[in-house]
Amino acid sequence: MEALKNTTTPAVRPAKSRIALASFRVLSPGLAVAFGGALVAIAVTLLIRGLSPLLVAIALGLAARNLGLLPERLSAGLTVASRVPLRLGIVILGLQLSLQDLAALGWGIPLLAVAVVAIGILGTVGLGRLLKVPLRQTLLVACGFSICGAAAVAGAQPVVDADEEETVTAVALVVLFGTLMIPSIPLLASLLGLPNDVTAVWAGASIHEVAQVVAVGGIIGGSALATAVTVKLARVLMLAPTVAILSWLQHRAGTGTGKKRPPIVPLFMIGFIVMVILRSTLPIPAEALGAAATIQSFLLTAAMLALGTSVRLKALIRRGGRTLALAAGSTAIVCAVGLAGALLVA
Repeated sequence: MEALKNTTTPAVRPAKSRIALASFRVLSPGLAVAFGGALVAIAVTLLIRGLSPLLVAIALGLAARNLGLLPERLSAGLTVASRVPLRLGIVILGLQLSLQDLAALGWGIPLLAVAVVAIGILGTVGLGRLLKVPLRQTLLVACGFSICGAAAVAGAQPVVDADEEETVTAVALVVLFGTLMIPSIPLLASLLGLPNDVTAVWAGASIHEVAQVVAVGGIIGGSALATAVTVKLARVLMLAPTVAILSWLQHRAGTGTGKKRPPIVPLFMIGFIVMVILRSTLPIPAEALGAAATIQSFLLTAAMLALGTSVRLKALIRRGGRTLALAAGSTAIVCAVGLAGALLVA
């Protein structure tokens, strides 16, 4: 028996090594394009202030795909790049959340975050049914607009089993409508005569991406930035329970159908929760948090570029009308709930 082990083990190891090397050779060109493109997107945003690296990355990916610049050998690596960096980015996102910061604002802010997410998702799903938008697309838009933009879309994507085209459509809509809200929220607040503290809470409770909230907080000025971002992060904290609920519903729906059921809490969401706990219990240096935010942004940007390469514009245009109406309606719902809550708690 010992002799048999000695003769078979050396043969198995080289075989595994060859498989790993072959996989690396297949994946590396697409991964290199995704990560290299992310660097280009970030460089563009450093030169042109106000642009989102996510938007630039999606645009680069879309252009490369629809101009026929991507050979087929890149597909496998780009597929991996559209998934793994997204989930790693979500895990690192947890380091932005401190439970102490949320508690310092009182219970009104967490309750507002729950209201925005719950009403936003339920309202968007109802609107999606009226507009006859596919449920998977509707759920991605609902989560992205109600919680935290691209990261929420990424969190919901594997749970609702959405394809790359549906995912990048939702992300593109998040970036588009969230960007439109940057000038709109301060303008509407001025027309309504809202004080800065109310406007800051409204921005944090309504705008889709953290980066977009930062932009509005800077426009308002004073202490508005810290308030707006903290309110926004209260919504980000809703990502984990929302994904868990969606996963549970999918788990139930898969019963008896022969379909593989997803885990109740996906592994990357457990990582997200662990990071929130670490941020809330350990004294993490500001330099480390800044580095984590940079890594998170880079990973999400690389994933957005890879997702952009999966979309054919003709197919996107075909589904555009109703999906755009859904995005506009979802934005209106979230804005209305956020404004009502801001008037009550600020």
